[in-house]
Amino acid sequence: MKAHGIFTAALICMTSMAPAAAADSQSGKTIALRWCAACHLVANDQERASDSPLPSFYEIAADPAWQEEALKTFLADPHPKMPNMDLSNSDISDLARYITSLKP
Repeated sequence: MKAHGIFTAALICMTSMAPAAAADSQSGKTIALRWCAACHLVANDQERASDSPLPSFYEIAADPAWQEEALKTFLADPHPKMPNMDLSNSDISDLARYITSLKP
């Protein structure tokens, strides 16, 4: 019984140390098209381009200040005019990965 308890504890420890799933830029694009395309150009193939003066995702990606970690921090607590997207940590990572994938 004691060996079983040690095995279970080891298994729990190993599971909690498993790396998080890698961010998925395709999922990020889907999120961007759903939440961001009304105000930003997020993809060359989006159905309707925004006429907003806000920067496109291509411009954001080209700005060296917007590395993936900075984008994740911003998306976790976005500016007030952005909609309340209530994104999960995984969604934030995917969206940040998508934006940075657009770097020239």
